[in-house]
Amino acid sequence: MKIAIMQPYFFPYIGYFSLIKHTDRFILLDTVQFIRHGWIERNRILKQDDGWLYIKVPLLKKHRKDLIMNIGINNGEEWKRKIISQLEPYKRKAPNYFKVIEIINEIFDKEYENIVDLNFEILKRICNYLEIKNEISIFSKMNLIIGNPMAADEWALNICKSLGNVSEYWNPPGGQSFFNKEKYDQTNIKLKFQKVSLCPYDQNTDFFESGLSIIDVMMFNSVQEINIMLDEYILN
Repeated sequence: MKIAIMQPYFFPYIGYFSLIKHTDRFILLDTVQFIRHGWIERNRILKQDDGWLYIKVPLLKKHRKDLIMNIGINNGEEWKRKIISQLEPYKRKAPNYFKVIEIINEIFDKEYENIVDLNFEILKRICNYLEIKNEISIFSKMNLIIGNPMAADEWALNICKSLGNVSEYWNPPGGQSFFNKEKYDQTNIKLKFQKVSLCPYDQNTDFFESGLSIIDVMMFNSVQEINIMLDEYILN
């Protein structure tokens, strides 16, 4: 069994979904410390004229050491309406605008008290749209007992050991520097790093903005085209 573990990101970029598609089980790690100004509560879309801007979810006040699973959403702000408004410029240039907005509105029709539940729903809905059927789980709800991680790379290792029957652990290349391959070799788990090719596509602009939210990819590409992009990667 191939496993990938990531923190729960908000409308993440295409590489995140490639990781989900090409592993057997994808786990959202939400029992670690929340870090501000990451990808958990925000992501990037095209700006009206050029460049990019953030869409984000307002969060309730939090303590410095709060875990991701305890991060609440500030529903006193009209963040859903603001995001839909920020996406409106796509109407003039993106062929799939109405289809994508319908999916986002369906996600936003539900009420969410915390960021993990929102991001979990986003991933499920978009994977369903992209015809990705692989399992996604929230770690804090798995009731899985693991050993106490003594280093950053041992979260994934201990989860894999507790699950059993894990032959490969996949991770984006950005985390390669803090993984100790020998630890994984000792437990007969192959450590793999997946580098996705961020292929340019027509954004109806003069300059291609790479690495934007999956929303941008969906706006300009069909499901078939996106799945071709998801399959463009190198595994080391």
